[in-house]
Amino acid sequence: MPENIDMGKAITEDEVRGLFSLWNNALATLDPKAVALRYAKKGVLLPTVSDTPRTNFAEIEDYFVNFLKLKPQGKILESFVTIGKNWCKDVGIYEFTMNATGKKVKGRYTFVYVYEDGEWKISHHHSSIMPEGIVTAQPITKDEVRSLFSLWNNALASKDPVKVANRYSRSAVLLPTVSDIPRTDFPGLVDYFTNFLKLEPQGRILEGEVFLGTNWAQDAGIYEFTMGATGQKVKGRYTFVYVFEDGEWKISQHHSSVMPEATKSQPISEDEVKNLFQLWNSALATGNPETVANRYAERAVLLPTVSDVPRTDDALIKDYFVSFLKKKPQGEILESNVTIGNSESLTGPFLNAPLTL
Repeated sequence: MPENIDMGKAITEDEVRGLFSLWNNALATLDPKAVALRYAKKGVLLPTVSDTPRTNFAEIEDYFVNFLKLKPQGKILESFVTIGKNWCKDVGIYEFTMNATGKKVKGRYTFVYVYEDGEWKISHHHSSIMPEGIVTAQPITKDEVRSLFSLWNNALASKDPVKVANRYSRSAVLLPTVSDIPRTDFPGLVDYFTNFLKLEPQGRILEGEVFLGTNWAQDAGIYEFTMGATGQKVKGRYTFVYVFEDGEWKISQHHSSVMPEATKSQPISEDEVKNLFQLWNSALATGNPETVANRYAERAVLLPTVSDVPRTDDALIKDYFVSFLKKKPQGEILESNVTIGNSESLTGPFLNAPLTL
């Protein structure tokens, strides 16, 4: 009977091209689930920057979790449309602007759409880079390599260890200045910078040499940090190896070490030793046990006056001052005998205070 003949869902060439806008708008939401919902139940995605075919909803969503971090928005440059019965095809060349980096990327595309559950969905999506660009290195100048240090330094200024760790690539290795432990994964990087950022470091490059490779670059030399928490300035030797990953330059290898000649004793006068007491006394005045505990070295030992328990780590030292600071103590040195050694000094003060430490 004529009424039973399936004539197919009518669609024009312009309407086929308009289906791209639905997918592009889904990208703009930055929601991988919203993008994955543009694909048919049996949709297949052969993506640009993954070797893995995505053949179900979970795999398609997983791909866009990472891709959407670049904040992509696309436009079609060339399009060739074919229309069939309840299916249509759009193939050609599109270009993405990665709003997270400002980079523009061209690619070749194939979209095959099917009419499913009352709307047009993507049954097949094949995306590939332009062949003539496959072996071309990501362009970068020596000045641009040097400026990558500023991105890392700005992350330090945020005081957020996660932001700093995000400057490193997925397979990054950090050999830090003040830890014997190589940091080879994201949690290890976050852990190191959790402590380092307490010093409020800000760095600047004093001298360095930049080398350029194919999708990698190296910057090695000497930098200097000003520790905002203490005012101390520290020089070190650095090597940054950068790689181009997921559309941006990341730190693949970071080796930082003290200046060999800086292992000599740090000069300090007797008056400067005595003044260190004021830093500790000022910390007492804050009433904050954490501020006081931060005045102690990493392996400090406190043998307090009114506790039988030696305090040998940050938590124990902080615990002692929780109670002691309730007395609102302030101290004064009456007599002092200073001894200065290699990277350490000893002072034996007598405190003029109505309260006992």
